[in-house]
Amino acid sequence: MHKRSEATMSQPPVPENQLKLEFETPQFLHSLFANDAREVNYIEQSLGVRVVTRDGWILFSGSRAGLDLAKKLFADLEEARRSGVSIHKRDFRQAVDMVVGKQSRGLSDLTATRLLGSRTRKAVTPRSPHQQDYLRAMESHPVVFGIGPAGTGKTYLAMAMALCRLKRGEITRVILTRPAVEAGEALGFLPGDLQEKVAPYLRPLYDAIHDLLEPEEGNRYLEDGTIEIAPLAYMRGRTLASSCVILDEAQNTTREQMFMLLTRLGEGSSCVVTGDGSQVDLADGIASGLVEAEAAMDDVPGVKFIRFSRGDVVRHPVVSEIIDAYENYRNSNKNGAARGKGESR
Repeated sequence: MHKRSEATMSQPPVPENQLKLEFETPQFLHSLFANDAREVNYIEQSLGVRVVTRDGWILFSGSRAGLDLAKKLFADLEEARRSGVSIHKRDFRQAVDMVVGKQSRGLSDLTATRLLGSRTRKAVTPRSPHQQDYLRAMESHPVVFGIGPAGTGKTYLAMAMALCRLKRGEITRVILTRPAVEAGEALGFLPGDLQEKVAPYLRPLYDAIHDLLEPEEGNRYLEDGTIEIAPLAYMRGRTLASSCVILDEAQNTTREQMFMLLTRLGEGSSCVVTGDGSQVDLADGIASGLVEAEAAMDDVPGVKFIRFSRGDVVRHPVVSEIIDAYENYRNSNKNGAARGKGESR
């Protein structure tokens, strides 16, 4: 009986598992990863698989778990694309991140929710799970707070939902308001009446209206009062019925202003409050009404809080990096200041 050599006894290397997906044209396949072949690197980094793509096919190699995620990812991307959605870089990466995070929702679920849209305006769709939760909350709760950093779509989505409800006949008016934190002595030096003085503070709301609606439609709504844009001070003493009220930049309301607005709601009305507690512009010593509202109403059944994070930022990608940089800098400075105080004792 011959003794087998060690080399003979060793088992051959087990080949990696592979998954090959084929599509009708290279163009369709490329549209799934934002028409940028470099984005397959994001798949490799996130799913832990190797990717080769050529012509109308894409080949994944790696662990069975990684291949299962890849299969789920491309089924989601394909469903979204065949529904008419154009997949951009952020959409693609969002789809990858949702698959990696084992979320029950995918890009196709997000893009299935569409608001407004016209011959020259794209339909508005949520770009993250938090944004979708925000839209759903506005459908089910009379008062919704959207809280988080700039660029997460808080005000834009609130306006899109309000205009959608207006078109469906659920409300008769949309009221957009925000505090003018310097609407006191500083504005006295500006020319014009109060409406003209506060116009610069309201400009972002006008911009969003013109972005969401056809020009003639937006102008008509503004002229006949169907859409009213006014500083927060104009809300005092009114009862707002059959309306959707959107309070923007709520971190700059005082406690009294916030309470005043929330108690203006009449029959058939709802309110959406947006703000970012990290960007309070009130003078020192004046408490933010948004901060108090969070503490006071977090458990009220008719009130829903949706809290956004940096991952929900939908502006230029550098915005997320800027937010991160500022937060890290401010946190390190706070820690340094705290240490300094301790050392001086």
